Amino acid sequence: MEQLLGSYRVLDLSDEKGMFCGKTLGDFGADVIKIEPPGGSPARNIGPFYHDIPDPEKSLFWFAYNSSKRGITLNIETSDGQEILKRLVKTADFVVETSTPGYMESLGLSYGNMSRINPGIIVCSITPFGQTGPYKDYKSSDLIASAMGGLLYICGDPDRPPVRTNADIVYCLAGVQSAMAMIFAHHYRRHSGEGQHIDVSLQECVTNILWHTQQYWDLEKEVVTRLGKYMKRQPHNGRVNWACKDGSVSWQMHTAYTGDWTRHLVEWMAEEDMASDELKGIPWEKIDYDELTQEQIDRWGDEFARFFLSKTKADLMEQSLRREFMLFPCNNMKDCVEDEQLAARGFWVEVDHPELEDRILYPGAPLLLNEAQWSMSRRAPLIGEHNEEVYISELGFSKEQLVLLKEGNVI
Repeated sequence: MEQLLGSYRVLDLSDEKGMFCGKTLGDFGADVIKIEPPGGSPARNIGPFYHDIPDPEKSLFWFAYNSSKRGITLNIETSDGQEILKRLVKTADFVVETSTPGYMESLGLSYGNMSRINPGIIVCSITPFGQTGPYKDYKSSDLIASAMGGLLYICGDPDRPPVRTNADIVYCLAGVQSAMAMIFAHHYRRHSGEGQHIDVSLQECVTNILWHTQQYWDLEKEVVTRLGKYMKRQPHNGRVNWACKDGSVSWQMHTAYTGDWTRHLVEWMAEEDMASDELKGIPWEKIDYDELTQEQIDRWGDEFARFFLSKTKADLMEQSLRREFMLFPCNNMKDCVEDEQLAARGFWVEVDHPELEDRILYPGAPLLLNEAQWSMSRRAPLIGEHNEEVYISELGFSKEQLVLLKEGNVI
């Protein structure tokens, strides 16, 4: 099968805010050239590291977000580096950059200048708050963008301060939305021949997905808290995760129109003599949340908790499907790697790392296409790994010129 972007080239000048964008395009076949400053990107120092060995060539963060790319070093703050980048722009279809607004223009590398070199070039600028507005020069991180965009406030338990996710979810979210925007711009270019500048704000990428919390405020002037408006009225103080023999499962007590879900679980508990007479006698379909006392909530919760602790995640999942009540396991990454559904779809892929004499397991395709191919074409590049390939074989520099450029801190 063909790769969707197999005939296109991307220049990836981004830091961690945009690296997932380049990877996404690379996995669908684009020739992505990762451009780092001489000595390597600071993002190479982000852990965790392979076998816990701190080394810019062993960052698992770098591995994850820069696979399917070639890598070169180039100092675009030098005049020679700027001229080399302009030569690369002539050969490219897309550029991804994450510099502070105005920085690229100060180097003579603005979108306007690039488009004069290559009228079809599409430049995607990913910044914390966009190219305009009172916050445009503010610095940010994944955590700050999550907080300023409204996501952090609704994450965690209602009786604790907000918590962030372990992964840099905002960077990934912005990367996917940026890649999507570039494909839209590419579609326009195919009809018009014109490229364009895409202005991506991390804050806006986050707020864009929170339509439900925005509408609660817009329509009812209510600020949705952690676990949301609906969950605030759930029994057990909004408790949804329950410990079991080998981890946790997610389950909510349901009453009213979905009370049969709870009833089916109680029937199973009764079969194993683990349900009290009180629990067995409750008309779950008729219970109203507002009529429950905290004493009832705690007493019933203790019974459910004891039952879950007597079962494994697999036991609970199997019976929830057979008995038709809503429950699902909280998978850790070991569970995900061993998951039969992901295995059946060939999700996980092993990538060779010859420099480590090892093969490392990576997450695979986020979707499957019947007429095109997704492929993680290579591991993340070493520092300057493809300098000779790009500069000599493709741009026509001699080895002697490369030595001089290296001595001049250009590459």
